[in-house]
This record gives sequence, structure tokens and C-alpha cells, in this order.
Amino acid sequence: MPRPPGEPLVLGALDARSAARLVQASSDLALVLDHEGTILEVVVQGDDAAAQRVRAWRGKPWVQTVAPDSRQKVEALLRDAQAAADAEVGRWRQVNHPAENGDELPLLYSAVSLGDAPQGRGRIIAFARDLRATVALQRRLIDTQQAMERDYWRSREAETRYRHLLETSSEAVLIVDGGTQKVLEANPAARTLCASSRAKLVGVTLSTLFEAADGERLQDLLAAARSVGKKDAVRARLLEGAGEVAVSASVFRQEDAVLVLVRLAPVAAAAPAAARRGTGRRTLPAPGEDWEATLAAFVQNSPDGLVFCDETGRVLTANRAFLTLAELSTEDQARGEALDRWLGRTGVELGVLITNLRQRGSVGRFVTALRGEYGTEVEVEISAAQLSPGASTVLAFAIRDIERRVKPEAENGRAMTRSVDELTELVGRTPLKDIVSETTDLIEQLCIETALQMSNDNRASAALLLGLSRQSLYVKLRRYGLGSLGGEE
Repeated sequence: MPRPPGEPLVLGALDARSAARLVQASSDLALVLDHEGTILEVVVQGDDAAAQRVRAWRGKPWVQTVAPDSRQKVEALLRDAQAAADAEVGRWRQVNHPAENGDELPLLYSAVSLGDAPQGRGRIIAFARDLRATVALQRRLIDTQQAMERDYWRSREAETRYRHLLETSSEAVLIVDGGTQKVLEANPAARTLCASSRAKLVGVTLSTLFEAADGERLQDLLAAARSVGKKDAVRARLLEGAGEVAVSASVFRQEDAVLVLVRLAPVAAAAPAAARRGTGRRTLPAPGEDWEATLAAFVQNSPDGLVFCDETGRVLTANRAFLTLAELSTEDQARGEALDRWLGRTGVELGVLITNLRQRGSVGRFVTALRGEYGTEVEVEISAAQLSPGASTVLAFAIRDIERRVKPEAENGRAMTRSVDELTELVGRTPLKDIVSETTDLIEQLCIETALQMSNDNRASAALLLGLSRQSLYVKLRRYGLGSLGGEE
């Protein structure tokens, strides 16, 4: 029989389960309550652990299932629903439910009365929207903001230490642009030493501070410093009778710019320079000059560090990004050196990586550390391939700085102690058998879960990170009931 015009649709005559089925598609979760706020029925999709906990709310007062700070919101939702006319949807409120792992389940609720009893004492339906995805995004945003703040303050602190050291040093120091040879910075000792020749040092060309007869010698000093990184001191005389000084230079890189640190020491106070012994580095030939210009430009301008080594792991050539990571000023400082001088924590990672390259031809997502010449250590991710141009074998390494990458949150939602968190950080850096020998089956399971997350659920990559064969990994996956092997088994 058709409903008369203007007559409201009444759902209150239905039993709790029938009413629940009608609202199942309207929200992520729905609660059917009596007029006192007791939960009669719970409608939630899925069969995971969270859904099972939600279904256990049946028969409990709604206010007892929420966190203490959300109880007043629940009471307000019930009052608004009972007072609203014509089943009007009330205000939406965020309510947090406690979870077993110490976390909270955030839901956005709105309640409406069915009006199936006099004086507004009928059943109530509370519609809820799951806010976990939104909360996760908010947390990632906060983590990113905090990471940016930490990076900013680390930069500020490093700059403060640099400024303090430069200003308080008794040695005259100039920072010179390697391209234009103009003075960028000068400390008070340098300004005092050169006061009689120049009132202002910043912005002038370095050679103009000295007599013309010493100009060629200074040019040779700067050119040699840019070529080999640093050069023994030479003597030069400042203008206007300011005296003779010993000038030494060393090169460092700042982003794409090459800067020269020039130190000035009065000859009368300077100790005789000790003879420096040769480093004895073995110089290997540069890459073939028949490389395509486009490929060469890509190698040099790539934001990731690119290194080409011989089959023993000695550097043949490296791009500017790797020199920046390794805190080197020129490619000559890296050429002929073993790559594990900068790469790896334990001294065996490069050997393991080269062995895997010989067996498989390529390796991806290998996580380790890279140490700079001045002690800086950053976390890096390596992809490598074995190349065979002509009769020689070349190993190509792509090194990416992942120090500031935001770590993904664990999907299983389990709270881990600090010790367990540190153990999971070893995945990909230490073979699994070395970790498991000192831990329990729980740690082994956490390591496998972490490797699957790092490899985006790629079984072959996860096995490589863990140092296992694929078959051994399948045995452990089946043992712990992780993933879905399907036809891959």
C-alpha cells in the first residue's frame, strides 16, 4: 500500500537485525541502540581482528566502549538523536575507541532516532565513518614536518659551529670560489693580516691581494688544489709591504659548486712544511671516450651517486653526486680506491654484494651505510648491475641517499619495543642467520614481515634482503602463515 504524502518513513517497527541490514551500505560501521544507549546490533564489513573486536560490543552500553575523553561526545550524540525531530541527522562527532595494542580506533559518528516509541524513546542508529586512513595520513604529515624541522635545526647547528670556528680561529682563513677565484668569506684573522692591503676582502679576486710577481704561482696553487684536492703551501708576498705568507689550499664541494679553503700563515711564524709522501694509489684508466655524450651527461648530472668499478670493486669513475656523498672534491681522489673505503658498515657488505652480482647479474634495494671522508655517515640504498663491455667486466652501482626518507608505519599495528625496532633495522644489512642465532622465533617473523614490506611483497627481493634462497623463504612463510603463496609456491 503506498505511503500517504507527508507521512515519514518509519523503520522502528523492524527488529534490530532487519534495521541493521538496511543501513549496512550507508556507512563503514553502524550501531543499532536502544533508547538508553545499549548496543543491540553491530554492522561492520570484513572479518579482520578489528571487525571482531567491534562485534564484541553487542550488549554493552555505547559509552563504555569509547575512550574516557570521548564519553561526553557519546552522551551528546544520544541526547541530540532523542531530541531531533523527523529523524533529522545530528552533528558529526569524532569518537575514539581503545584497542588492545594501545592504539585507538577513530570513528566519525552521527546518530538518528527511528522514532518508533512515544516521547522519542525509540531505537537509535549511529552511523560511523572509519578515520584510520585520514589519521594515518595526518601522522605521516606530522612525521614529515618533524623530519624537516630536524633537518633544518641540524643545518642551523652546523652553520653555528662553522661560524664560531671561523670567527674564533687564530689562523687566517679565506673561502674562495673555485671558478671565479673571488673571496666569498674571510675570518677576522684574515682581515687583520690583510688590513694594510685591503680594507674589504669579500668579493675581491684572490690574486689582487698579492704582488703581481706571485700571481702565476697562486694560479698554479689553485689549479693543483682543484685537481688533487689539496696542495702544499707556497710563499707569496701581500701588497703594500704586509709581509710574506705561506699560502695553502684545499678544495671541498658544496652542492654543485667547488670552493677552496685558503689558509694564510706569516712565514716568520710558520713551521717548515714537512715533506709529504705519495699516497701510492693505483690509477686506473678513465671510461672509454667512445661513450655517447648523452649517457655521459646523464651519469654526471644524475641526482643519485653512480660509481663504476672493476671486478675487484676498485673505482674506475664516479659522478658528482657520489663525490658529494663521499665528501670528496675531485674524481681523482676516488679513482683507483676500493669502494668499501666508503661503503658498508661491517667491511663485508661489498664482498657479499659483488658475489650476488656475479651470481645474478643485478641486485636491487640493498640497504647499507656510506661514510664520508670527514666522518659523516648516511643510510643509502644500492642498486647494482654487472656489465661486460668488451673483454673487461665492469660493476655499476647506483647509490641513493635515504637518510630522510619517512619510514612507513607497520601495517599489522603491533606495538614494538625499542629493542625489537632496532632488530628490524638490521634487515638487509646483516644475513638473517646471524640475527636469528641471537633471537627467538618472534624476531625471525618480524624480520620476514619487514623484508616483505621493504620489497613491496616481492618474494625474490625479500629473500635477497634476508640472505635466503626463495625456497627457504617459502618454508618460513608457510611456517608463520605470512602472505599468500598461491601458485608461486
